[in-house]
Amino acid sequence: MAESDLKIISIGDLKPGMYVNQIAKQSGKIKIKSQGRVTSQSIVTALRKRGVLKVVIDLSKQFTPDEEKETVSLPESEGVKSKAKKPRVNFSIELDRAETLYHQGKKIQKELLEAVEQGLPFDDRIPKTFSHSLVESVDRNPDALLCLTRIREKDDYLLEHSLNVAIISANFARYIGMDEEYVQGLAISGFLHDLGKIRIPDEILHKPGRLDDDEMAVMKKHVEYGVEALREVELSPELIRTVSEHHERLDGLGYPAGTKGKDISKAGRMLAIADMYDALTADRCYKAGMPSQRAFSILINESPHKLDKELVQQFIKCMGIYPVGSLVKLSNERLAMVVTHTDSPLCPIVKVFYSLTGNHYLPPKDINLSQDNRIKIEKAVKASDYKIDFNQFFKQSIST
Repeated sequence: MAESDLKIISIGDLKPGMYVNQIAKQSGKIKIKSQGRVTSQSIVTALRKRGVLKVVIDLSKQFTPDEEKETVSLPESEGVKSKAKKPRVNFSIELDRAETLYHQGKKIQKELLEAVEQGLPFDDRIPKTFSHSLVESVDRNPDALLCLTRIREKDDYLLEHSLNVAIISANFARYIGMDEEYVQGLAISGFLHDLGKIRIPDEILHKPGRLDDDEMAVMKKHVEYGVEALREVELSPELIRTVSEHHERLDGLGYPAGTKGKDISKAGRMLAIADMYDALTADRCYKAGMPSQRAFSILINESPHKLDKELVQQFIKCMGIYPVGSLVKLSNERLAMVVTHTDSPLCPIVKVFYSLTGNHYLPPKDINLSQDNRIKIEKAVKASDYKIDFNQFFKQSIST
C-alpha cells in the first residue's frame, strides 16, 4: 500500500464502497478502533452516531458494494430481525470481554449519575457507544453478560441495576426478534432509565421496608428528574418516551402520567418488565434478592392488569426456568451455576462448584444435564442459603 493511497475525509463524505483504514478524529471519551469495508449507509450512520468526525480511507481497496445485501429496518409493529444469527462465541472467551465491559458500564453509570446530581449535561454519545458494545456482546454470547447480572455487589445497586436492565432488555428484544435499531434503543433506555434516582434523598432511596405515602410521592419524582436530564442532552424523543414509561401500568395506575393500555409503547412495556424483574432478584444492603422463580410468579400475577401478559410470557421463556447465572441444588448434593440453556428447559448446562456433603468448594466442572440423566436439578437456591460467598469464588475460580 502506497502512502498516496491513504486519504483523510470527513464522515459526511464517507460512502458505501470505501475502505476505512483508521479513525482520524472523533469526539467523546470512548475511543473507537475501526477498520474495514463500508458495505452500507447504515455503517456510516453508526460511525457518525458514535462520534466519528473524520476517517482515513484506503483508495486502493475501494469496491462495489452488493446492494442486494442491504437491509432496511422495518417499523416496530413488524418486529423482524435485522440480521441472521451468528455462531456463538465460546462462553469462557466472551466472559473475559463481558467482565471488562461490565466494569466499564458501572464506571460510566457513576459518571452519568454524578453529572445529573450536579445538574450538568453529559455527552449522550458515551452511553450510546457503550450500549452498542453491550449489544455486540449479547450477539456474540448473551450468557456471559447475563451471568454477570447475577454477581451482585450489595452497595452498588444503583449502578448495577440500570446496567443489568440494559443487558436484560437487549437480550429480551433480541429474543423476540426486534430489529437492530430497536434492540439498541432498548439497551440505551435501560441504561439511562434510573438516572433521576440520584436526586432522591438517601433516607428514602435506601430505606428498608415500605415507603409511606409522602416518601412514595418523593420517590416517584425520579422518573421526572431523569426525563429532565435526558431532555437537556437532546436524547431522541423515542428513547425519552421509553424511559418515561418504565413505571406506567396498563390499568393506568402507574406513574408519572397514568398512561394506560396500548398508549404505553411496546418498548416501555418491555422495560417495565425487565426493571421489575431485576429489582425483585437483586441483593441489597438491607435485603436479599428473591429467586427468579418467585419473581416470575410476581410478574405473572401483575399481568394482564398492570403488565403486558404476552410480553411477560415471552420474557419468562427468554430468561428460562433457571436463568443463566442462577444457582441450583443438584440431586447429587452439589451446588452449580447455570451456564447456558439447552433444548430441554429443565436440563441446562451447569457449572458444578460446591459439595454439600463435604461443605467445600470443588474445581469448577461443566455438566450438560440434558445428556446426563443421572443428575437432576432439585431446586433453585441462593448462595446465602448455604452461607457461601459465591461472588468471591466466581471472581477467583470461574471468571479467570
